[in-house]
Amino acid sequence: MSTVAERTPAPSEYGAHDAERFLPEQHGGHRSDFARDRARVLHSSAWRRLAAKTQVLSPTAGVDFARNRLTHSLEVAQIGRELALSLGLDQEIVDTACLAHDLGHPPFGHNGEKALNVWADGYGGFEGNAQTLRILARLEPKRLDSAGRSVGLNLTRATLDASTKYPWPLSEANPGSAKFGFFADDREIFEWMRQGAPARRKCVEAQVMDLSDDIAYSVHDFEDAVVGEFIDPEILTARSGHDTLIRAVANWADGSFSEDELGGAFERIAESESWLTRWQGSRADQAQLKNFTSDMIGRFARAAIQHTLEAADGQPLARYGANVVVPREVWAEIAVLKGIVAAFVMESGRRQPTYRRQRELLTELADALWETGESELEPAFAADLRAASDETAARRVVIDQVASLTDQAAISWHHRLCDVPLV
Repeated sequence: MSTVAERTPAPSEYGAHDAERFLPEQHGGHRSDFARDRARVLHSSAWRRLAAKTQVLSPTAGVDFARNRLTHSLEVAQIGRELALSLGLDQEIVDTACLAHDLGHPPFGHNGEKALNVWADGYGGFEGNAQTLRILARLEPKRLDSAGRSVGLNLTRATLDASTKYPWPLSEANPGSAKFGFFADDREIFEWMRQGAPARRKCVEAQVMDLSDDIAYSVHDFEDAVVGEFIDPEILTARSGHDTLIRAVANWADGSFSEDELGGAFERIAESESWLTRWQGSRADQAQLKNFTSDMIGRFARAAIQHTLEAADGQPLARYGANVVVPREVWAEIAVLKGIVAAFVMESGRRQPTYRRQRELLTELADALWETGESELEPAFAADLRAASDETAARRVVIDQVASLTDQAAISWHHRLCDVPLV
């Protein structure tokens, strides 16, 4: 991926504070604390469930080539490991953060996230990244404290921090944004994790995870959309309706880039030797499309590595030693690929009835579980509901249950609890 010199981390760059766990543990063997974290995520049930959760298309759609949240997370982790190696960061920390970054996604991906956020309005909201921390530090059972309370996978401070994209609560979210990193009743673990960290600043490992996610998301979702024939490369190459497309990309990017910047970014991408000018599904077409994704990943990663190392000027990068630096032109190119997919898939008029029905299904399911109480919850969540101190805590349990389900499980639960028998 990289042609720039790799930087080797000094052992002192990660210390006892970084390797500390909320609940102290003692281990023998040759594995590092951070390698143990990776194994815990990899063997978790929450991670396995990602195989049946939406990335762009639902696994229930019958499209067997499209990525799901698990394959996406594996690809993010591959990019993250390569970036970590080149930047002299601990590969296990970055790899684990990449594997874990989407654990909190509910059924139907971001669309399901919208539905649960509306259902939880006034009760702390819902955000997939905050749910990730909740899973890692509470819901995924691995370690219990002396009072029998789950502390989740009990990951190290450095790994947990690297998995946190938005280190602030809902009350401190950026204006116009619903992104936040923890729910109110997870404040204790958040504050422990952030001891000694600059307020609202992501550690560099979390920045690498976030960039790896952006690269994988932009490139691989574009690939899936071409293979699924949502995007026609011939139309893109011919610039048919090009101005309208660039405006749609600009709107999707929410004003982060001008239309001129995005138009220039499109032209740079289209100048790639591996740019596909048509799609007929032949092996030659498939190979060229795969080479295009490889070229774009390398292009984006090399730029980030070069500019980050130059900005660090030889100083240690680990934890809060530096920031990831990505040129604005590269961010614009990433935004173009994301925006094209959004325009042809997520914002497509023909997809809207499906998205609307997905949101309705999750809302109806949450309502049904709220009405039936603990009787229809899985045993662990039923126990949480019995222990809930108020309505906010009780509703959070229902959200935890719904968010844990795969796409197919949500459909099945809805059929069982919500569909009215015809006879």
